[in-house]
Amino acid sequence: MNINLTLIGQSLSFIVFVLFCMKFVWPAIVNAMAERQKIIAEGLEAADRADRDLELAKEKVAQQLRDAKAEAAGIVDQANKRASQIIEDAKKQAQVEGDRIKAGAEAEIEQQVNRAREELRGQLGTLVIAGAEKVLESSIDASRHEALVSKLAAEL
Repeated sequence: MNINLTLIGQSLSFIVFVLFCMKFVWPAIVNAMAERQKIIAEGLEAADRADRDLELAKEKVAQQLRDAKAEAAGIVDQANKRASQIIEDAKKQAQVEGDRIKAGAEAEIEQQVNRAREELRGQLGTLVIAGAEKVLESSIDASRHEALVSKLAAEL
């Protein structure tokens, strides 16, 4: 065997093998790698989209939380204002009721004072007549008695 012929035979076999691989094996490997690369790229893009969506969702949640806090603060302020208004209304009503009770009590006191005056006038008239009877030691008739009491009451 000749080394040159063996080398040429091996070279031709190698070339045939490379051509066979380029024709049948290499396109299948390249297609598989391209599909794998496409799948990986799509996966990375989906991960990026998911990250962006997550950030948007976090921002949206934060905004909704701020809105809810602002609304809650508004409701609390409104409730405090309403409570203050109710307290003021109750104070006004209590003041009106107190004034009404005070006026009623003052009217009742005035009536009692007037009754006491009239009673005292009547007792004073009786005492005056009793004193006059003692002084005069004579009885005054009832009609004169009534006239004297009325006159004395009018003067007082």
